[in-house]
Amino acid sequence: MRLTHTLLALMICVPVAAQQRDTTKKGPPAMGHGMAPGAMPGGGMGMEGMMGGMMGHMMQTMGPMTRTMASSPAHLLMHKDVLHLTDQQAAKLTALRDAAQAAHDAAMTAMRTQGEAMATAMSVATPDTTQLKAHFQAAQAAMAQAHWVMLSAAAQARALLTETQRARVDGWADVMEHMMPMMGPGAPGGPDMMMAPRRDSGH
Repeated sequence: MRLTHTLLALMICVPVAAQQRDTTKKGPPAMGHGMAPGAMPGGGMGMEGMMGGMMGHMMQTMGPMTRTMASSPAHLLMHKDVLHLTDQQAAKLTALRDAAQAAHDAAMTAMRTQGEAMATAMSVATPDTTQLKAHFQAAQAAMAQAHWVMLSAAAQARALLTETQRARVDGWADVMEHMMPMMGPGAPGGPDMMMAPRRDSGH
């Protein structure tokens, strides 16, 4: 997903940006209180509106997740030189990263399996809602497990850092939170731009 790639790019660039800006200020909220992007008169919403709304919701929920992402073992190892990680810290973080990745992948596989089962159950003329609910709940549980694995790994990784290292990581998280609204609905290159249909430049 393009959003994921954008966030990963931010993760790489933020340590440099953090050295060039005041991280004590927070950015404005990602969403206003007006009509949701793509909303139709009368309360209806087309497919583009639904997708735009979903992307906007994702951007809002991703804000608090930036601190988890900043403390993830993989991110810390990516910037081990900047953080001046010791060999012992690097070894523990590597083991933590690999274990978390394996558990995360297993949970995502389970989620995809349940999603495929849901699609199959929905493809018939009269879908069985009881069956659909079971697959839906199983998919939700697998997704929650995947998120918990990464949250737990980030918490354990953070505990391995020194106070100075944690302060630097917190500075990166502050920058990422500040930049999130710039990718929100209505922002250049944000979800609305991603969803917008292309126009013929020949006119």
